[in-house]
Amino acid sequence: MYKLKDIKPYLDENAILKGNKNVKFNNIQTSKNVNQYTLDWVNPIKKNKITYIKNSNANVIICEADHYNEIEEINNKCLIFVENPKITFLRIANGLFTSQIKFGVHPKAIIHSEANINSDCYIGPNVIIGKSKIGTNSIIHSNCNIHDNVTIGDNVIIHSNTTIGTDGFGYQRNDSGVFEKFPHIGGVIIEDDVEVGSNTCIDRGALGDTVIKSGAKIDNLVHIAHNVVIGSNTAVIANSMIAGSVVIGNNCWISPSVSIRDQLTIGNNVMIGMSSLVTKNIPDNETWIGFPARKFNKQK
Repeated sequence: MYKLKDIKPYLDENAILKGNKNVKFNNIQTSKNVNQYTLDWVNPIKKNKITYIKNSNANVIICEADHYNEIEEINNKCLIFVENPKITFLRIANGLFTSQIKFGVHPKAIIHSEANINSDCYIGPNVIIGKSKIGTNSIIHSNCNIHDNVTIGDNVIIHSNTTIGTDGFGYQRNDSGVFEKFPHIGGVIIEDDVEVGSNTCIDRGALGDTVIKSGAKIDNLVHIAHNVVIGSNTAVIANSMIAGSVVIGNNCWISPSVSIRDQLTIGNNVMIGMSSLVTKNIPDNETWIGFPARKFNKQK
């Protein structure tokens, strides 16, 4: 059973507690299953938030700071008023209710003798790692294949069955019409605080490197081709395909099942809608949707 003192490390300095400070909690639930000992929270987009707070079965509820003066009767509850309830909730949930992986190398992992792996990381069963480098606090889940010349930074999570550092699809027909393969001697650089989902493939660069910059989040079933650069804090969602030598800026959102053709440049703060086919460069701060994708102009 947790007490309010247990969540103080996860609260911002402006958090305000109102009501019964002696309440306890021991679980997190969906809104339909909230009980007396649930740590509940109110999504800012929820309608009738005040009514929800008053009717919730939970004794501990995380609320928006703007509602502090709107709630007088709290029925022995403790309300925690913060600027961002969702961020506060996820920090508490991750800190108190998720299992923590114990660092170490699983005995069924296969690691090249020249690999450079920090001792404070986790390598799961059936992982294969070539002549590559893995930083501190990083987690490589089961059945991943990390080829040679891959550099993985600190606090990186790679989920199961993902392959990083394979050759890209690069061929040239000769005079006889037969494919000859372009050499792939580059690598992959994954910077700090990146997370890569399951069953994703990130190809090595041809002559340079494929780069995933700090804080980027790559979903399941994504293909990232050779020489791609994905900017900091950009999200690429499931089933997307990023073709060779595409450069994507910072803070972008690439929706599910997007395809981006090769050699394009996507600016910063760009959003691409679901299932779009991108065939042109996109400037900063624009939203594109469609097949083929075009700039989205919101009607007033």
